[in-house]
Amino acid sequence: MDTARTRQTRLDRVFAGIERVGGKLPEPFFLFVYLLAALAVISTAVAALGVTVDVPGKAEPVPVRAVLSSEGLVWFLTNFVDNFIGFPPLGTVLAMMLVVGFAERTGFLSAAVTLVFGRAPRWLLPYAVAFVACQAHVMSDPSLIVIPPLAALMFKAAGRHPVAGLIGAFACGATGYGGGILVGSLDGLLVGITEKAVQIAPLGVEVHTHIAMNYFFAATAGLLLPLVGGFLIDRVLEPRLGPWTDPEGEQSAELTAQQRKGVWRAFAVLVGYAVVAFGAWLVPGSFLRGEAGELVPSPFLDSIVPLIIIAFLLAGLAYGVTAGTVSKRADVPRMMTETVKDMAGYIVFIFVAAQFIALFTWSNLGTLIAIGAADGLRAAHLTGFPAIIVMVLLATVANLFITSGSALWSLLAPVMIPAFTILGYDPAFIQAAYRIGDSTTQAVSPLNAYVYILLSVNRKYQPETQLGTLLARLSVFVLPFFAMWLLILAVFYFFDLPVGPGSGIRL
Repeated sequence: MDTARTRQTRLDRVFAGIERVGGKLPEPFFLFVYLLAALAVISTAVAALGVTVDVPGKAEPVPVRAVLSSEGLVWFLTNFVDNFIGFPPLGTVLAMMLVVGFAERTGFLSAAVTLVFGRAPRWLLPYAVAFVACQAHVMSDPSLIVIPPLAALMFKAAGRHPVAGLIGAFACGATGYGGGILVGSLDGLLVGITEKAVQIAPLGVEVHTHIAMNYFFAATAGLLLPLVGGFLIDRVLEPRLGPWTDPEGEQSAELTAQQRKGVWRAFAVLVGYAVVAFGAWLVPGSFLRGEAGELVPSPFLDSIVPLIIIAFLLAGLAYGVTAGTVSKRADVPRMMTETVKDMAGYIVFIFVAAQFIALFTWSNLGTLIAIGAADGLRAAHLTGFPAIIVMVLLATVANLFITSGSALWSLLAPVMIPAFTILGYDPAFIQAAYRIGDSTTQAVSPLNAYVYILLSVNRKYQPETQLGTLLARLSVFVLPFFAMWLLILAVFYFFDLPVGPGSGIRL
């Protein structure tokens, strides 16, 4: 008993220390102001040394560009507005939050969660949340916007701390992003890049790449990682959040007959909409299929975001009209306007963060870091499983700076695929190993715009939450998930199991 208590105390001290260190981070807005200043100095110093990087597929070496130069300042000033407006996640986030906020304000989300999970066993919720979140890549990035707030509502409906559901869902969705029991958009993105890298690799044998070539590996992760995530939410994260007191007072978990009718009507509308949308995709010759009639890639997958937006809008309307929360047409834009007000802090943050990320990309420092590390690995002539681990670690660290999985793999694949095929490894296995690095540190990267969406939602429940505190809580998931990822990879490697249909470990 004493030993267990001592062990718990030491663990508490570790996490308390992490939160203290994280709490010293400045507010997100000023964090990126300081990063901008550091980038300007570092890029200018590196450029002054004439540093260049050889990028596979480019005829000429790519130079590191100086931010504090006439070229850099002109580029910054002439692209300032475009950097902000064209920031990739901005449009997706705002569009998604408009309809998610609308569905929340109609009462549909809370009512649906109460109806479905209100009587579920309390012990099951963390594992259910972790399981759903670990399949997130099927929905692509919007999953990191949609699933965490729903998980918070699930926990709240069950009388548990909503922040545990919120942070846990985001952490599982991000650190488990490369796994999942369903083939999704991530698989299509990665295999397209791998196919191009295979063309420059000295294989000597015929290799078939396809969208499901990592399915066995990803599906295994999608089943095992939720066990780790559920345990961490239940036993590590939630106990350290303290007791939850609803500032609005205790809310009844019982729905009125009208609310129940509204939820079931919304569900019926969603089912009908899903049948029409998926039916249009699956029907041969459909306009939602690819140019040659293929299902993947296709306009349907490219339209996931607007399709989800329509789904939330339809569900919110069906519930609101039935339950009486939407009584006139003006209620719809009013509720959306209220949602935009809640997003004001995120928009202000993006105003400066978008400038840093655009300049970081323009300076080519990220490319220098990724390619330089990959070249160093190849020059070290590591072999066997240790070489695979080093490659995973490289991708894990690089993912902190280049948060787009497809962009990072575009840089690493032309180097890693040829290097490891020379050692006799199947490109499918190299891609599977990369998925670990693309996932593990996603949740704690300060360059991940979705972290700041999470912070905004977190502050609805705990207004005093700082960025450092949030990152400290997310960090709880990184090492355990990384260990489980590596264990799964090791089992496939040492037992020579296929990572997907027709795709093995070695050529």
